[in-house]
Amino acid sequence: MTIAIFGAGVMGETLLSGLLRSGLAPGEVVITERRADRAAELEAKYGVRALTNAEGAAVADVLVFVVKPQDMTALLAEIGDQIAPGNLVVSLAAGVPTQAIAAGLPEGTPVVRVMPNTPALVDQGMAALSRGAHVTDEQMERAMSLLRSCGRAIEVSEGYQNAVTAISGSGPAYVFYVVEAMIEAGVVLGLPRETATELTVQTLFGAATMIRETGTHPTVLREQVTSPGGTTAAALRTLDDHKVRAAFVSAIEAAARRSRELAET
Repeated sequence: MTIAIFGAGVMGETLLSGLLRSGLAPGEVVITERRADRAAELEAKYGVRALTNAEGAAVADVLVFVVKPQDMTALLAEIGDQIAPGNLVVSLAAGVPTQAIAAGLPEGTPVVRVMPNTPALVDQGMAALSRGAHVTDEQMERAMSLLRSCGRAIEVSEGYQNAVTAISGSGPAYVFYVVEAMIEAGVVLGLPRETATELTVQTLFGAATMIRETGTHPTVLREQVTSPGGTTAAALRTLDDHKVRAAFVSAIEAAARRSRELAET
C-alpha cells in the first residue's frame, strides 16, 4: 500500500513523521509539495519521494489531502482522472464537505473527512473522522489508523464537524489562552515568569492526565479540590461572577458558527 500526502506544510509533515514512527517504511509514503526547496528538505529528512500531484495520485492507494480549502478545487481538477477504483481519499482540508470533494472525483470514490488539531505535533492530537458515501468499514479503519499515528481518533457524523472544529480543532488555542492568563497572574503576584510558567504548564498537564486516567467526571474532580471557604472556592466564585463559563460556551458557539460560514463560502 502506498500513501500519498498532498501538501507538506506543518500538518502534512506531522502526519508524515507520525506514519513513519508508527512503522511504515519511507518507500510506502510519498509527498507532493509545490516548493522545490521544501520537497528536497523532506526527502533528505525522511527518505521519502517527493512527486508532482499527478504522479502522487497515480501511484497512491490512499490519498491524503492536507491542502488549504481554497486550493481543493484546483487539486481535484489536476488529479481527478488519476484516481483508480478502490483508492481511498482522506481530506484534512478544514470545512470542505465529503460531498464537495467526491463531486470532483470519479463516481464511487470513497472520501473520509478529518478535523485534526495541532497537538498532533507531539503525538497527542485529537482527530475526528467522518465517512462520506461509499466508505466501507475496512476503509474507515484504515483512515483511523493513519490519524492514530499522531494521537487519538474517533468517528463522528459529518453533521457534527462544525462542533468538532469549535471544540478540538480550535480548542488548543483556548487552552493556550488560559495558560497565558495564569502565567500573567503568577507574574503579577511576584513569581518569576519561568517559575509561573512551569507551575502552570505542569498543573494543566496533571489535571488533564487525572481526567483521562481516572475517568472521573471533571465536576467531581473540581469539587475534590474545592474546600468550603477556601482559596479555590474564592477563585471559582470570582470566575462565576465574571461569567467565565458562559463566555466559554459563547466563544465555542461563535467558533462553530464561523466554521459553518466558511464551509458555505
